[in-house]
Amino acid sequence: MTAPDFSRLAARYDELRPADAKWHEVLERIVELARPTAGRVLDVGCGTGRLSAALADRGSKAWGVDPEPGMLEVARARVPRGVGLKQGRAEALPFREAWFDAAVCWLTVHLMDRPAAFAELHRVLVPGGRLVIATFDPAHFDDFWLNRLFPSLEAVDRARFPRPEQLEAELGAAGFEPRLERLSQRGSLTRDDALEKIRGRHISTFQLLDDDEYAAGVERAERELPERVDYAVEWLLAVGERGGRDTARPPRAP
Repeated sequence: MTAPDFSRLAARYDELRPADAKWHEVLERIVELARPTAGRVLDVGCGTGRLSAALADRGSKAWGVDPEPGMLEVARARVPRGVGLKQGRAEALPFREAWFDAAVCWLTVHLMDRPAAFAELHRVLVPGGRLVIATFDPAHFDDFWLNRLFPSLEAVDRARFPRPEQLEAELGAAGFEPRLERLSQRGSLTRDDALEKIRGRHISTFQLLDDDEYAAGVERAERELPERVDYAVEWLLAVGERGGRDTARPPRAP
């Protein structure tokens, strides 16, 4: 499967996927699970820097890493001073061992070589540090509002996103002590907002559909979408704790 090109999404990413009440609900749960306050926390796949900025606002010493220069360009314009940003991949993190107290992967693990990335995250976390993952539960794809418009979208996403037992096993194999929980949300979009998201290809999965299917789905949406589109979001939250006793961290920047 071809990897999505996030440079095509960078300029409008925050416009098409705004930080609404549901985003803030997930943020608060991530903060509770990661316990990063006043410590060093790594935002893996930081994109436009929204999460990195939010963590910094809560007192964390936040760093973001992302492989896409276009995303990082947007992030540099928005994050507060003191937030570190680096270009790099989760599978080869450009940081020293035992540098971070916590790390967060929010809707990014489906884009990684997870065994390699989890091994790297285990390396850069202090003993006792926590990795928190926010991804979609398989139930999210059962009745996703875009499924009926784009027939192959459900299968593409099910193949991309890890199943709970798969994620738990991969975290355990990397040396983490994993536990999982779920979070369900409900929301609605106006017809105009829904169409704007579709036309803007607001999710990277659109890049993995062929052009004919995408065009046909847009036409169908323009004909058939109701004035209000109700939808559900089913989150899978995973916590991986790095075992061992805490040790002194290096005093200088990574």
